[in-house]
Amino acid sequence: MMLKNIPSVLSPDLLKTLAKMGHGDEISIVDGNYPAESAGPPVIRADGLGIPEVLSAILELLPLDNFVDTNVYYMDNGKKEKPAIWEEFDKIFAASGEPFSIKNLDRFDYYDQAQKSVCIVATSETALYSNVILKKGVIFPK
Repeated sequence: MMLKNIPSVLSPDLLKTLAKMGHGDEISIVDGNYPAESAGPPVIRADGLGIPEVLSAILELLPLDNFVDTNVYYMDNGKKEKPAIWEEFDKIFAASGEPFSIKNLDRFDYYDQAQKSVCIVATSETALYSNVILKKGVIFPK
């Protein structure tokens, strides 16, 4: 893709989907173990990419919803010690400048929430329980 100021990891299909999303719509970014093809929503492949790089790129373009209590969902592993990749996600959210509030969902609640997504972005991420859902916000007039 040859456009200025667009992260190169975002495919044309993903850019189109992000542009078509409205306030409150959700997008799921999932790891390589996630059953994306059978989950329900359309799948956009991001093969060869990890979730951190896709998440960073999406947050360059997508505002998060600040009218709700929760605008980010993680798939919880059900253990006291949470996946190490979550710390990386937290840093990405903090660096984005977007207000964020995270809720951990158990595996099956996450599956239910992801079914409401506009699409599922299927990455090659190998870290377990690295799935994340983003709720789109609004762009305010300047």
